[in-house]
Amino acid sequence: MIVPAAAVAVSCVTAGAGGEVAADLLNRRIAERVARCGDVRVVVAPSDAAAAALPARLRSRWRRPAGLGREGFAIRRVGPVTVVTANATRGLVYGAGWVLRHLEVTGGTARLSLAGPVDEKPAYATRLTQIGYRPKNNSYDAWTLTMFQRRIEDFALWGASGVQIIAPVSDDDATGPLFPAPPRETLAGISAITHRLGLDVALYYPELGDYEKPGAVAAEVAAFRRVLGDLPHVDALYVPGGDPGHTRPARLFPLVAQQAALLRARNPQAPVYISSQGFDAAGFEAFYHELDKRPDWLTGVFVGPQTRDPLPVERSRIPARYPLILYPDIAHTMHAQFPVPRWWPEFALTEGREPINPRPEAYAHIFARFAPLTAGFITYSEGVNDDFNQFLWFRMGWDPKTDVKAFARDYARVFIGDPRAAALPAALEGNWIGDPATNANIDATLRLADRVRPSAFADWRVDALRYRAVYDALVRRRTIAARARRAAALAAPDSEQARAILATGDGPQVAALLDRLNALAEQLWQKARLQLSVKRYGASNIERGANLDRADVDLTGRAWIEAQMAKGWPIPDRSRRAEGALYDDLGRPDAEPHLVRGPGFLADPQFFTTAIDGIADRTPADGWWPGELDYAETLYDSPLRLHYDGLDPRRGYKLTITYAGEDYTLPMRLVANGHILLQDHFARTANPMQVTIVIPREATAKGSLDLDWTRPPGMGGSGRGKQVAETWLIPETR
Repeated sequence: MIVPAAAVAVSCVTAGAGGEVAADLLNRRIAERVARCGDVRVVVAPSDAAAAALPARLRSRWRRPAGLGREGFAIRRVGPVTVVTANATRGLVYGAGWVLRHLEVTGGTARLSLAGPVDEKPAYATRLTQIGYRPKNNSYDAWTLTMFQRRIEDFALWGASGVQIIAPVSDDDATGPLFPAPPRETLAGISAITHRLGLDVALYYPELGDYEKPGAVAAEVAAFRRVLGDLPHVDALYVPGGDPGHTRPARLFPLVAQQAALLRARNPQAPVYISSQGFDAAGFEAFYHELDKRPDWLTGVFVGPQTRDPLPVERSRIPARYPLILYPDIAHTMHAQFPVPRWWPEFALTEGREPINPRPEAYAHIFARFAPLTAGFITYSEGVNDDFNQFLWFRMGWDPKTDVKAFARDYARVFIGDPRAAALPAALEGNWIGDPATNANIDATLRLADRVRPSAFADWRVDALRYRAVYDALVRRRTIAARARRAAALAAPDSEQARAILATGDGPQVAALLDRLNALAEQLWQKARLQLSVKRYGASNIERGANLDRADVDLTGRAWIEAQMAKGWPIPDRSRRAEGALYDDLGRPDAEPHLVRGPGFLADPQFFTTAIDGIADRTPADGWWPGELDYAETLYDSPLRLHYDGLDPRRGYKLTITYAGEDYTLPMRLVANGHILLQDHFARTANPMQVTIVIPREATAKGSLDLDWTRPPGMGGSGRGKQVAETWLIPETR
């Protein structure tokens, strides 16, 4: 199903034969912006039809550009006419996007500057993003085909080579309460919309069965055939090894080979990719073994989250005939492939894993580091919270030298219409650097957002950026108020006064920010179906972008403090468990002095060997002390390490540990100085849980101590689970 285009009031673009789709798209977008074409006269036509589309008096001046290929386009000025040309619809749409990004609008009149001939083609062949029409998504599961058409047109105008759709047989419910239409109908419509623009439709198809059972492979192949039958176009197949899925490579490869044969019977040129996600060390070796057989039906490998071997290792182990495609997680801030470095717990508790998250500098760095090893990317997305990142990746895939500030100016011009908005994404990224209580730039960012005056054609994106700016300011104000309230309560002369202090609110400034946040959330629901609340908008859960439900979460630790009151007053200072204790609130960037951080984000963006500051899936309202909620961890086989200097060799020490974090647990091993075993196969039986260990005198005899936590080696999956929330190294009493 293709949604018919509406008639436009102004027509600045004409089409040559074969240029109708791109011309119509560009004309509609220009008409949204201007009432008069001014000097803008654009002809959109394939290179072999451009001359005929020009006025007769100009045809002799046309010179057909050479070497355009499948995706290149050229723009030429022929007298008063700007000609956009390419070999087919895809290139023409890309050329239309160039015009739209360079269009200047003044007083309702359009102007297009063209300094000279333009000839462009992309640097990377694969430039996709993922669309998941599934309940887990933070927006798309409530979208109509009209909304998808607009979105995919935007992708095309900015240089996407296509979209990847998640098959309706993923690790989700078959239907969802917000679906306006059945999944198969909607996915078929998305496929048709994408192909009409000349773009590719890639199918993400996880293998979820137990293929050791008789008949399971045949059933899966039959299910795959039905999915293909439902989709009018499938140009590529991507099968994850895991996340979701759990099929060992020896079974996975023959199954995908059968599916590849079905696809190529219909589309002989369709590439087929398998990912290395989820495998443990043994599974990776089996994966490499299958690749060493050089299966000729396989095109390449895509590399994404939950992959324990770093990209350079995979490239060195995988035969050169198989290109790698990057599958970067651009949607998430924590429990993710590229977590925000040293993210403050107050942000993590409130804004959560899937907030509106423009990260221009971070993703430019990640792209520059990883893309050269690949033939392109499919950005992993869960909707529109990561919109800025999606479009940045499209442009970097087109031109790796893309300047992020120049891109932000284009983004502001096309989607918002006020150049002041160009500074907002970088400012929002800066808001997350450091302690929100001391980061005064957060207030400046909100003032900047309030100065933006969107044009009449502006869409929901300005509301999304404002929502983040308001939310950051809210976190800052609430953090300041909560810390002051907690300090005053703990210093109160008696428990009754402490209770009264804890019961006070955050003040009128916070209330006003909450009102603004709620209003913006409603606008984002109405305009983009962004589900910022489970209760109000039907989000699948809080982790899936519904951070409006956490905007007023307690930050003081009130429930824990009130529980301690029953044991007596005053409450002892938790960090000073004993005289001379060396305390680390692991997971809080300013309170973990003994944590060995590792190389850091710039050298290690995936945090393979860098300590991560994380947050548990709880809140202080659950009775946890704030220091129990945040934790440090490292991934896979990298040890979580603490280092102490300046210890007294004449004194003994004991170590008290708070083990806390996500609700699952893994056995952990704790070793001192590389060889002294302190704990072996320890698994907490409660969350949180405290244990105390006596440190052997030999471990501190030289005045220093190293502690290394590890989990069972060789495990796969996300690599997480090695989580420690607090430590006290306590000297014995003299």
